[in-house]
Amino acid sequence: MTIAVYLPLLLALPLACSARWIAGRGAPGFAARGLTAVAVVAAASSTWSLVLLALTLLDDLPPLSALDNHPGLELPEPVPGPVALVAGLALLTGGIRLLIGLRRRVGTHRRLRTAGLPHHGMVVADWSAPLAVAVPGRPGHHGHLLVTTGILRVLDADERRVVFAHERAHLVHHHHRLVAAAAAAAVVNPLLIPVREAVTYLVERWADEEAAAAVGDRALTGQAIARAALAMVDSGPAAALGINGGTAVHRVRALAQPVPAPRRRLLLGPALVGLGCLATISVATTEFVTLARAWT
Repeated sequence: MTIAVYLPLLLALPLACSARWIAGRGAPGFAARGLTAVAVVAAASSTWSLVLLALTLLDDLPPLSALDNHPGLELPEPVPGPVALVAGLALLTGGIRLLIGLRRRVGTHRRLRTAGLPHHGMVVADWSAPLAVAVPGRPGHHGHLLVTTGILRVLDADERRVVFAHERAHLVHHHHRLVAAAAAAAVVNPLLIPVREAVTYLVERWADEEAAAAVGDRALTGQAIARAALAMVDSGPAAALGINGGTAVHRVRALAQPVPAPRRRLLLGPALVGLGCLATISVATTEFVTLARAWT
C-alpha cells in the first residue's frame, strides 16, 4: 500500500488551519454548513484509512500467516505491523470517545426536557442559574426554548426579545446537528478540533444575525448578546451541547459591522480538501482490494 492510505489522515490539516480565518469572514450560515460538510467528509475518509491500515493485521493470522515464507509465492507486503496496530488502537479509542460524547449529549437533552412542559414553545424554569438554551425535540417533535428566572433577571424586556430570537434561530436551523456533526468529526480526527470550534462560533454568529434581523437593531442585539453571554459563561447544559456564550467579544464586534454577505469563494479551499480526501481514499481502497486479492 502506498502513501495514498495515509494522506486522508493529514488532509484535515489545511482545513484546520483555514477554519478560523473562514469563520471570521462572510455570512456565518453558509460557512457553518460548508465547513461541517467538509469536516464530515475528512473525518469519514481518515476513519476509512485507519480501517484499511488495521485490516492489514489480518495477514498475521492463520492461514495467511503460513504464506509469509512460502518459497513459491512473492506476496506484496502490507503496511508495517506497528503501523497497523496503532491504526487499530486509534479506531478503538475514537469509537469509545464518540460513544461517550453521544451519551453525554443525549443525556443533556433528556435532563433539559425534564425542566417542564413547554408553553407556546418555551419553558421558564425557576432556577437561579442564568441560562437560555434551545432544547432540540425528539425525532418528529419540535424543540423549545428553556430560560431560567436567573437569566430573565439579568435582561430587560428588549434584551429578552433578542435572546429569545437568538435561541429560536438555533431551533429553526437545527444548529445542534451541525455542532454535533463537527464535534463527532473532531473526535475521530483530532486535527479537526479547530473546525469544531469554528462551527460552534459560526452557529452562534448565525443566530446573532437572525436575532438582529428579527428585532431590527444590531446595537441592541450586541448589547443583549454580551450581557447574556457573560451571565452564562461555562453554563453546564449549554456548554455540553456546544452552543454557548463563548467568544462574546468577537460576536459583539461582528454585530457592530454591516450585515455580512455570502462569500462562496471562501469555501473553495475546503471543497478541494474534501475532493482530495475522496480521491485519495478511492486510490487507497483500490490498492487494498488488489492486496487482498493477492493474499487470498
